[in-house]
Amino acid sequence: MALLDQLIDSAQAGVEERRQAVPIEELEERLAARDQDRPFSEALATPGISLICEFKRHSPSAGPIAPDRDLAAQVRAYEAGGAAALSVLTDRSNFGGGLEDLALARESSGLPILRKDFIVDPYQLTESAAAGADAVLLIATVLRDSRLDEFQAEAGQLDLDCLVEVHDDDDLARALESGAEVIGINNRNLDTGEVDVATTYELMPDVPTGTTVVSESGISQRDQLAELERIGVDGALIGESLMRSDDPETLVREFAAASDETTEHELP
Repeated sequence: MALLDQLIDSAQAGVEERRQAVPIEELEERLAARDQDRPFSEALATPGISLICEFKRHSPSAGPIAPDRDLAAQVRAYEAGGAAALSVLTDRSNFGGGLEDLALARESSGLPILRKDFIVDPYQLTESAAAGADAVLLIATVLRDSRLDEFQAEAGQLDLDCLVEVHDDDDLARALESGAEVIGINNRNLDTGEVDVATTYELMPDVPTGTTVVSESGISQRDQLAELERIGVDGALIGESLMRSDDPETLVREFAAASDETTEHELP
């Protein structure tokens, strides 16, 4: 079985388990106590390339990354370093995360938070909002066209922004047809685990002007960020290099400085 199929099956099993433990009615009650949302899309609209800094303990492709890292300290470091938003992995069986990580990140930081998971059921959208997410990841290749449309509409009703992830021309065409306003170009092939930042360069010419674009995976150097900004990328999602760093605050600050330098260079 391909890696992506395994991840989807795992996500579906997790949804059913949580649905039995926490009925949708209970989640809807929790929504009433939700505090003010933090607009995720707006955080990506500032000059320069906005950094979405990720917390993940391990992954199927990389194995253990930072299994014992303190989440609260890590996200505070991201914020102090100049991150625009956070990404929190909540898949437990494959990435070692959980919804409790999402809640703790919200308590520990004032930044908008993306719930990064394999969203395969509408239950997860309500679950995301109730747990403190400001945005959710929707993977185009995972969702049929009708579901991609449906999930974006329902997310909007819950005041959740959507980062619609694509990896190839077909994904991109479907995402744009669905009306996606924020496109995440994943440089990682979810079937093979291979990463190539050239994927962003290949797809960018087909993205309409005015669409917000985030490049995901494989970004670990300042010069990569500068080049991505030059071709019109609005944001970069960075995780593994920050999780492996002994000083994530300084590394985020260095990444943010690369964007500042590019912006200043291009000003008339």
